[in-house]
Amino acid sequence: MYDYLIVGAGLFGSVFAYEATKRGKKCIVIDRRNHVGGNVYTENIEGINVHKYGAHIFHTNNKKIWDYVNSFTEFNRYTNSPVANYKGEIYNLPFNMNTFNKLWGVITPQEAKNMIEEQKKEAGIAEPNNLEEQAISLVGTDIYEKLVKGYTEKQWGRSAKELPSFIIKRLPVRFTYDNNYFNDKYQGIPIGGYNVIIEKMLKGVDVQLNTDFFANRDELEGKAKKIVFTGMIDEFYDYQFGQLDYRSLKFENEVLDIENYQGNAVVNYTDRETAYTRVIEHKHFEFGTQEKTVITKEYPKEWEKGDEPYYPINDNRNNQIYAKYKELAEKEDNIIFGGRLATYKYYDMHQVIGAALVAVDREFSV
Repeated sequence: MYDYLIVGAGLFGSVFAYEATKRGKKCIVIDRRNHVGGNVYTENIEGINVHKYGAHIFHTNNKKIWDYVNSFTEFNRYTNSPVANYKGEIYNLPFNMNTFNKLWGVITPQEAKNMIEEQKKEAGIAEPNNLEEQAISLVGTDIYEKLVKGYTEKQWGRSAKELPSFIIKRLPVRFTYDNNYFNDKYQGIPIGGYNVIIEKMLKGVDVQLNTDFFANRDELEGKAKKIVFTGMIDEFYDYQFGQLDYRSLKFENEVLDIENYQGNAVVNYTDRETAYTRVIEHKHFEFGTQEKTVITKEYPKEWEKGDEPYYPINDNRNNQIYAKYKELAEKEDNIIFGGRLATYKYYDMHQVIGAALVAVDREFSV
């Protein structure tokens, strides 16, 4: 008999298992995949740690969280500085003075501000009614057309005019030449990949892979006094209030017999015609010098049952459905729901860890 059955070997489940085990509790962790780590799992290909489920760059302003992850392994000094490729034109992201200089030839921050204000004024949008109008009202038409529109429409599979304005509440615009995408104080990649962290967290914990909770639910629930559930909350409740919507992704890996394919870890393709949203060259996350390189093309797609759900679609319809599931979840005495799928919220990694530590404090403070 276990104290906790933890469904999902991603960050939330692994942190909870580690902290509970430290407190003398007996845990079993199950996952339907054939590996631990959830979406932060890295696969070694040609000596390169390949981020199997998309680029994961750790960043946070929370020193407690930063110290926590560094207690498992050392992080390198990687700084996220993605670039955008629009039909062969290269621009820096986030939108900054390098971007504005390439677009308009401006030199000073005031010149850039004047260009944006002029374009916003010409657009004449008083009250944005959709994502397109919201974006233009924030950054003007040039940036929108080249660096926002195509990427966003591919990501969500819908016209920007059909998407609600709240998806882009604000776009990062910097009037400096700083190419660092994140403003957070702490940033980096774990040396050796995220697997190092997860494996240390789960050391001494019983782990059962290739195990579908829903295929063996009665048997698995009987193994433990409590359940920590990190899967899809609507699936847990057998979709009784309806199915929640997600966007999914498809990844295509290529091993190339060259040292350097694109000169950067992440290049976003912002035109509508290119089917993928970005190309990831994994060796650059760890400043690799391998003779070969591995790239991944990332294709957004509509989520269907059987696909991996990545991005919750937090529109009014889905939020109303989730609220009903949340109400059921809050009445449970022996089930802890956590992670992006169980709380229908897109989390960054530091937020998942923070939420798991809060759940631990709540569980063991009594």
